[in-house]
Amino acid sequence: MCRTIHTVVFALVAAASISPVHVLEFCQSTDRDCHSHDRTTSDSVKSRWNMNASNLIQDLEQFRVSCKNLLEAFPVDEVDGNFVRTVKNCVFSKSLPTPLKGPLRLAAVSKDVIEGILDVDMAVTQSEEFLHYASGGRLLPGSVPLAHRYGGHQFGYWAGQLGDGRAHSLGQYTNRKGEVWEMQLKGSGKTPYSRSGDGRAVIRSSVREFLCSEAMHVLGVPTSRAASLIVSDEPVIRDQFYNGNVKTERGAVVLRLARSWFRIGSLEILSESGEIDLLRKLLNFVIDEHFSSIESDDPDKYLVFYSTVVNETAHMIAQWMSVGFAHGVCNTDNFSLLSITIDYGPFGFMEAYNPDFVPNTSDDEGRYSIGAQANVGLFNLEKLLTALSPVLSKKQRKEAKIILKGYANIYQMRFHQLFKAKLGLLGDEEEDGYLIAFLLKMMEDTQSDFTTTFRQLSEVSVEQLHNNNFTQMWALEDLSSHKLFSDWLNMYLLRLRGQENDDDSDRQHRMKNVNPRYVLRNWMAESAIRKAEMNDFSEVELLHHILSSPFVTQETAEEAGYAARPPLWAERLKVSCSS
Repeated sequence: MCRTIHTVVFALVAAASISPVHVLEFCQSTDRDCHSHDRTTSDSVKSRWNMNASNLIQDLEQFRVSCKNLLEAFPVDEVDGNFVRTVKNCVFSKSLPTPLKGPLRLAAVSKDVIEGILDVDMAVTQSEEFLHYASGGRLLPGSVPLAHRYGGHQFGYWAGQLGDGRAHSLGQYTNRKGEVWEMQLKGSGKTPYSRSGDGRAVIRSSVREFLCSEAMHVLGVPTSRAASLIVSDEPVIRDQFYNGNVKTERGAVVLRLARSWFRIGSLEILSESGEIDLLRKLLNFVIDEHFSSIESDDPDKYLVFYSTVVNETAHMIAQWMSVGFAHGVCNTDNFSLLSITIDYGPFGFMEAYNPDFVPNTSDDEGRYSIGAQANVGLFNLEKLLTALSPVLSKKQRKEAKIILKGYANIYQMRFHQLFKAKLGLLGDEEEDGYLIAFLLKMMEDTQSDFTTTFRQLSEVSVEQLHNNNFTQMWALEDLSSHKLFSDWLNMYLLRLRGQENDDDSDRQHRMKNVNPRYVLRNWMAESAIRKAEMNDFSEVELLHHILSSPFVTQETAEEAGYAARPPLWAERLKVSCSS
């Protein structure tokens, strides 16, 4: 199966022929576990908010979350305490965050998340209370912190129990739009699933997660979100590249959000452990809460669920490819059941186009290279089917295998659509796939920059293309050095001329809206991290600002060189799983 998808994917990519929540309504009781309105409908939420829609929360004591939905749905670990252990017959363990030590500093905050999702006034983030709430030092009203039990296949092998080893779910929040978001701290201390870890995250990985999750959202890629980044002086010991070079870094916590943090590994651990009743319970919960189009009494609901995840996973990976994003650790425990990008670790945005690009130095075999991501998605979906098998009939299992065989076509179709848009192509022509593959092969041969090549094709006029006038367009200059560039260019110009009622400015406008000028390149993140480790968060703030409008040319970004040829020192950068 994997060999088949490899052929299909690279026929296009490498040109084979060329080659919920507590609503914002305040309990009268002083008991933080007061949940009298947990099940209020979204309509009533909206009507209450519409009465005072301009008012954002000014005091975090008025901000309430709820864990009732999760606690009532699933059995909880019978053993208390954060000590490491094998956990059975539950989905969550109660686990209190460990407060960060030393002075706390707010290194970054997302206004879009704070005000647009959490309904909190940005002024609140400057308070001492926010520092403690968003780092695990104090619990939000209504919070019962939970660590999630899950397993997973890591680098192709079953790893057994994994779980939230340094993350704590604080509860669910329903905002004034009626959206339910699960809030989680990452880097907030030990849990029963920490294994040999200390439960902490360091500044470098936390800066990367904050910036990238927010940047991916703006790029249109489904993703978890990041509300804030808080750093401390707490010493954290790390061997960054697993080479014996141990050093002391500093702890940090990211407050992040997702509609759900359930992942393929959430189902795998229950199936592998023979906890089939709990497997059904979790499946029913996920379907009822997050797949509203699936009828709860449909006898084929698990099959429909599987079909939806297959489809959406293919779409997500195609979107990764369209922006040159390599996740770095595509284990089943890092693949969301809602097909959103989660668990940012040793990711990387590809610079010179190379299907073998591997962002993670811990990935010696290149299993998670950017060009292998579609194959890995297939592998993970195979493992999801294995996990679902105990609750599927023999007939449904056969149908599920047929569904899985369609994954390659779904991925290829979505990839094709996205890259057609990147080239400004309208309608469908038989040679479009060849045109895309031809370009990517030339980019690979000339080591042309992925992001900037497509962006400069968006900015260049048809007249400039005709005249090969690429002054100050360094990526197109690199591409035009290919011996077959003229052949490709003639094909492309002919295709553009065939688009009726499409003038050059319309094409450029469309292409600029899908081809970013700026992405979070590793060298940019590294520059910001080095400053952040010295308590200078100015470049983190700058990057967050720039990447909030990645399709718009910005003077400050140009001055910083964010659209220029990457510096030579960027080639020596390494990123690992250690964080």
